[in-house]
Amino acid sequence: MSPAERLSALRAELARAGVDGFLVPRADEHLGEYVPASGERLAWLTGFTGSAGLAVVLAEGLSPGAALFTDGRYTTQAAQQTDTTLWEQRHTTEHPVGDWLAEHAAGRRIGYDPWLHAEAALARMARPSLTFVPLPANPLDAIWADRPAPPAAPALPHPLRFAGKPAAEKRAEAAAVLKAAGEDAAVLADAHSLAWLLNLRGGDLENTPLALGFTLLRADASAEVYMDPGKVPPETRAHLGNDVVVRPRAELPAALRGLAGKTVRLDPEATPAWFAQTLREAGATVAAGDDPVRLPRACKNPVEQEGARAAHRRDAVALARFLAWFAAAAPTGRETELSAAAQLLAFRRALELFHGESFPAISGAGEHGAIVHYRVTPESNRAIRPDECYLIDSGGQFRDGTTDVTRTLWTGPGPAPELLRERYTRVLQGHLALAALRFPQGVAGPHLDAIARRPLWEAGLDFDHGTGHGVGSFLSVHEGPVAFSRTAKVVPLAAGMILSDEPGYYLPGQYGIRIENLLLVQPATARPDQVKPFLEFETLTLAPYDRALILPRLLTPAERAQVDAYHARVLAEVAPHCDPATATWLAAACAPLPPG
Repeated sequence: MSPAERLSALRAELARAGVDGFLVPRADEHLGEYVPASGERLAWLTGFTGSAGLAVVLAEGLSPGAALFTDGRYTTQAAQQTDTTLWEQRHTTEHPVGDWLAEHAAGRRIGYDPWLHAEAALARMARPSLTFVPLPANPLDAIWADRPAPPAAPALPHPLRFAGKPAAEKRAEAAAVLKAAGEDAAVLADAHSLAWLLNLRGGDLENTPLALGFTLLRADASAEVYMDPGKVPPETRAHLGNDVVVRPRAELPAALRGLAGKTVRLDPEATPAWFAQTLREAGATVAAGDDPVRLPRACKNPVEQEGARAAHRRDAVALARFLAWFAAAAPTGRETELSAAAQLLAFRRALELFHGESFPAISGAGEHGAIVHYRVTPESNRAIRPDECYLIDSGGQFRDGTTDVTRTLWTGPGPAPELLRERYTRVLQGHLALAALRFPQGVAGPHLDAIARRPLWEAGLDFDHGTGHGVGSFLSVHEGPVAFSRTAKVVPLAAGMILSDEPGYYLPGQYGIRIENLLLVQPATARPDQVKPFLEFETLTLAPYDRALILPRLLTPAERAQVDAYHARVLAEVAPHCDPATATWLAAACAPLPPG
């Protein structure tokens, strides 16, 4: 079917369902950022392949008919990938979905799939003039004839030498939280929580090692896992022990009905509305509360912290090999976005404990670098030309940690333009300021976002995405609940958390600049007159910045010293593990900056 035919077929299903509109989020039943092919409903309907977005389809005869809502990372990509005669383009923040619906569908019944929306998300879209209607079946699934089958990869144990804490101990600690709150159980819809709590990993998603399933954790520390039992081999059942049982997902409704009269915790931001609706119908009390596993998962234990360091040290060797290769190859004009990404992946594949990419590499030359989450395809692939900007944002999944790093590179052989260097250096200054920060306990990510923007703001510039996100431990490269973002939830930073530090600047149609390292939150050494505990960041990523793009005269003496010290550390820790040619290149790349 053509895009227009898909819209027409969906509208016919909406008429049969008796609703005037329908919400199509980029989500599956676990509400995670990454979804299996069987959950890519938004991409199938609209053509938009970004990791966040929502479409609204109105019934036949209602104008404007359909709209696609995306955030600032994806406005350019959405316009390029969709038929704009069919889909009105809207910025999620500037034009909220609820306001658009109230304007164009006041008094109408808007259908939604209760498995694909959290109650909190529905509440944000609600308006007095709208009636939201949960549908028993997703009407889009009725017209998606060639929808892929759900993933069926096995769930496998994550060894204690990587996990750092036994699953039984994790369950006991999470159950104690429930017991203290007077709650009988918690529904964990986030598959990352299942993975971390039970020390399991899987292969249901391309870049995130999850076994998709739901967990019912009880206050006595027992748990039930709802997934296809065929995904759980004997070794995994033995690993789970007697206090964890595996049941088919089809038994979930009966399990929830069995909680009648009980108090059950649900995270309203991370649990499909279906669960709360089903529990209330059964006579259970729904207690809104944070997923009890989410914060402990974010605060890496000592074994996970050391695993992150080790993973980044190994990853640094692949990065050094790639950067040395790129420095020689880029000026020739013979490489492409795809070939460069493939070369970096080849270097990573040679590393011990490498499992796969943590996300598809963002390999953008020139104007493609200005598309924040650009994903190169055979159709969009282009040559990396001499004397232009190239942005490579990539990461690896290692059994002991997850990496994510971005470098913006000048292809040469000529010098970079002065204005480009000035803007790159402002991005670098913000990146350095955040990495060097000491701050008191109680400070949260939203409080720090502006620090990385100040050098850009001074020049009247900005970027339309958060400054950084949390990162998991052999889990998702984007992990909550913390982030450096004005829109993030206010969750105090704590020792053991890993976040990215990635300010940027983007000039549509010309180039993009982003510099990213991962930071590990650590207790700061106390100072003589300190009145409360402070925290600081340990930089995990080890890769040189591109000297060709730095304008030294813009740097303060402290910033220059920070760059030189970082480069000295990169050289000392990485060069001994590199081949001679790469080590020689690295020594030049990490030399002290020249005078301004």
